[in-house]
Amino acid sequence: MTLTKKWQVMPKDLFAMGPIVPVLVIKDVEDALPIAEALLAADVRVLEVTLRTPAALDVISTIAKAMPEAVVGAGTVTNRELLQRSADAGAKFAISPGLTKDLLQAGNEGDVALIPGISSISELMDGIDYGYDHFKFFPAEASGGVKAIQSIGGPFPDIRFCPTGGINLNNINNYLALKNVVCCGGSWLVSDEIVAERNWGKITELATQALAHVR
Repeated sequence: MTLTKKWQVMPKDLFAMGPIVPVLVIKDVEDALPIAEALLAADVRVLEVTLRTPAALDVISTIAKAMPEAVVGAGTVTNRELLQRSADAGAKFAISPGLTKDLLQAGNEGDVALIPGISSISELMDGIDYGYDHFKFFPAEASGGVKAIQSIGGPFPDIRFCPTGGINLNNINNYLALKNVVCCGGSWLVSDEIVAERNWGKITELATQALAHVR
């Protein structure tokens, strides 16, 4: 399927913006800007705000309006409606934990880049049929980790991945060493404990250390 997408930011460019994509579960809109500012201070621009809390869409909207230098997107996008609501909130991209053909089609019709999630070859082939070549591999560690993604690179050498799920400083470089992995998603940069303590400087510190570690 050959498609001309009208996305504002293309997946290739999005993946190239940094090796670590923080996966953010933000419960309070008031925490949105301090968290985003703390990550930007460490030169982390791509922010995935998961739609796991009632405040998530308002968080995306708040960051998108106040911090245009941030590339904020929605995670846990599971259907066409959530994709549209994310776009309406100002998301520049959307990431799904899995895929359906309707979601893939909605992504092709929409204005924001969709990064479909896959954990199997069959799902990957469905995504390729709809014109996608950048995917989230999730849950990474539980789905075979580094060895699985490396094996997929054999029959699908042009596909690129952002693995997420069980990735931390102890294993991230193993993933980034793969030719078909460009970046990795992780939640450890912004833990519930750090947010509860409002320790925004700790976020900058962890993000700076993480980038130094992977570079």
